[in-house]
Amino acid sequence: MGSDLVLGHGGLARPVWAASDPLLREYYDHEWGMPVRDERGLFERLSLEAFQSGLSWQTILRKREGFRRAFRNFRPEAVRRFAADDVERLMNDSSIVRNKLKIDATIQNARATIALRADGGLAELIWSYQPETTPGPRTLAEIPTVSAESRALARELRSRGFRFVGPTTMYALMEAVGIVDTHLVGSWRRGSSGVWPGDPASRHYPTDSD
Repeated sequence: MGSDLVLGHGGLARPVWAASDPLLREYYDHEWGMPVRDERGLFERLSLEAFQSGLSWQTILRKREGFRRAFRNFRPEAVRRFAADDVERLMNDSSIVRNKLKIDATIQNARATIALRADGGLAELIWSYQPETTPGPRTLAEIPTVSAESRALARELRSRGFRFVGPTTMYALMEAVGIVDTHLVGSWRRGSSGVWPGDPASRHYPTDSD
């Protein structure tokens, strides 16, 4: 086993970043890299990835329920109607990351998401940038942070009026929603999304008794 994988909870191999903190482990074991194909789910992930820029993902996860309450469960129809008083409310809400540029971007992105419905929708657009192959990293250093597809997706979203959708942020989104599989080779989650089934991992999912 590579040095970037450790045996931990349930006797399963995970990358070091997901092995110690229970919140990160839960996210890694059950959510990260699993396919998200619905508009609301993708709008939430897109929004959280934007707020994460410059911060740790652990910070975002700890505030996730606060984000959901503040942004009406990331329903684009609700967020697109946010006005100046909503921005003021959000800037005074300590349960989220209070960054006006990112708050304004989320509202704009909700409007852009609604507009995309006339042309196939957000999910269809994002998943259209799935590459022909996925990486097979054996160490954390081998995991890409950007790709030709993430650059192209970023350009397309920007042309559609989206903000905070740079190539690195879009690659992180693609990892999070299963468009690429960057689980380390040897991790129990490698291949578990079903999108890239060529390298399946053990199907033993940890339970409370593990």
